[in-house]
Amino acid sequence: MAWFLLIHGSCHGAWCWRDVIPALEALGHEAKAIDLPAHGADRTPAAEATLDRYAEAILDAVAAPVTLVGHSAAGYPITLAAERAPGKIARLVYLCAYVPVPGMSLIDMRKAGPRQLLQGAVRAAPDGVTYTVDPDMAPGTFYHDCPAEAVAYALPRLCPEPTLPQSTALPPLRNWPSAEKHYIVCADDHTIPPEYQPVMAAGFPPGHVTTLPTGHSPFFTAPDALARRLSDIAGATGT
Repeated sequence: MAWFLLIHGSCHGAWCWRDVIPALEALGHEAKAIDLPAHGADRTPAAEATLDRYAEAILDAVAAPVTLVGHSAAGYPITLAAERAPGKIARLVYLCAYVPVPGMSLIDMRKAGPRQLLQGAVRAAPDGVTYTVDPDMAPGTFYHDCPAEAVAYALPRLCPEPTLPQSTALPPLRNWPSAEKHYIVCADDHTIPPEYQPVMAAGFPPGHVTTLPTGHSPFFTAPDALARRLSDIAGATGT
């Protein structure tokens, strides 16, 4: 048995893991998801959300060494959490996620990608504190291969995304390089170019980069396959 902590990406919340948690539990694991500050049910004002607070929220939810899964933008806070408390993290799983480069913010890394799939889909708030995804473009960007029921469930739950955490670069990483790391490429991703994902994971060990034939939201498209992949990753080196 392994324990999984699931961290959502931009504009999402713990709600996006609704199908993966029971799938992991059916495989004999324990799993939970949390809302990062200013997401989902968390009432932190968006102006007060920071990358530091994201990492703190993750570590506050960890009581024993955990398989920490970060989707998309969550690659940054799971990295910072592992850097700060390596003893709490058994392994990191980047699910079509940004793998940070010290000195570069997430926004920097997105701009460095080979294609800008979010161009035209993102709208900055007038005060610059948050951005949102155009609701007319969100289905094609996030959920193009998801069941209609899941799309209808997700769209009204999307929230404004605080800008500051994504414009914050990580400091030099001393503990993270030695952490066990895995990457799951989503081969039909319409948000983060799928050809960019293995580039970001180029430093991971052989066999630690695998692929799912899905878009950006495998938690809705293929929750059982995702749960099995996560179970295989956790079992590959023990629990």
